Amino acid sequence: MRQGLVGAGAVSTVLETMYFGQFLVGMSATAVIVAVWTYMTTGSFWEAFAWTIATLLVLQVGYFVLVVRLIFRRAHDIVPSQDPVDAFPPLHRDGVQL
Repeated sequence: MRQGLVGAGAVSTVLETMYFGQFLVGMSATAVIVAVWTYMTTGSFWEAFAWTIATLLVLQVGYFVLVVRLIFRRAHDIVPSQDPVDAFPPLHRDGVQL
């Protein structure tokens, strides 16, 4: 973690950068922990399996909500220009040399 991040700014910075790889590792570790813990508590493979699936669903829905939130936040950050010329560059070049 970077030095100097304190308070709400640190939380905001962490929430604004989401990486799928880190999420996947965390989700897998959480699923394994829930599966082992539930099996040790109940002794039932099927109950542990059900709790693990429920945990994975909740994590996936949460990840989806955060990604949608990041997308909409970026969309609202773009301020349209007052110029009559389109401020956004084209998605591809048409071969015209400048």
